[in-house]
Amino acid sequence: MAVTEGVPVSEGIGRQVDYWLTVYRRTWKGTAISSFVAPLFYVVAMGVLLGGFIEVDPSELEGATSYLAFLVPGLVAAHAMQTAVGETTYPVMGMIKWQRVYESMLATPLAVRDVVFAHLVFVTARVASTCAVFMLVVAPFGVIETWWGAVLAFLSQILVGTAFGSLVYALTTRMSTPEGFGVLFRLGVFPMFLFSGAFFPVANLGEVGAWVARLTPLWQGVNLSRMFMLDNVDWAVAGINATVLIVLTLVGLRWSVTGLRKRLVS
Repeated sequence: MAVTEGVPVSEGIGRQVDYWLTVYRRTWKGTAISSFVAPLFYVVAMGVLLGGFIEVDPSELEGATSYLAFLVPGLVAAHAMQTAVGETTYPVMGMIKWQRVYESMLATPLAVRDVVFAHLVFVTARVASTCAVFMLVVAPFGVIETWWGAVLAFLSQILVGTAFGSLVYALTTRMSTPEGFGVLFRLGVFPMFLFSGAFFPVANLGEVGAWVARLTPLWQGVNLSRMFMLDNVDWAVAGINATVLIVLTLVGLRWSVTGLRKRLVS
């Protein structure tokens, strides 16, 4: 199959805007509950109702004045991860194996990198929209200290989505069957969701457990989101967190392009 790599990436992505807008218009209703209603249920159930029974010294909640204020930033970051993973597992495999949409795209002057980047831009837009709604939902609860902190927290949540989206996309391009997704969810996504600092300080895991948690991509995003929303920023640590997520995104992009090229072109 001939592949054209000479077209600028921006032009290649631009040629697919109509397609991805059509996809969104036809599918957004199916994700409305998980993207827009579930965040409110999470916050009320975990933060307000359960949090009302938790009395902890703020010094043990990384500067948060209540369990609700501690929970929300990590919950939004975890939601970004889940959204990105959901958009880059079965949907990507479907376009490769079942609907074969990618094959039709690559029969045009589009290059593999154009197809990959356009899809991941769509995933990033989905993450941004769900996180934006989540942030709007939690704003009346008084868990956001400054407007600039809210903006930086939102950007960090998008960065979490791009990191996980690119890495899981790369993994999916190398899988021949969907059975591996069960392993990914059970041994990757769920443990990180529970033990990467979204629900309790990772210090509670003990010295070894805390360091293991801090090595996960999700903890980087949870920590960034929480520092910005609580206006309790250690800029050196924030820089490390952001750098790790950016590097993972770049690595994931590279692996995604090579993975799809080997799958459909080579």
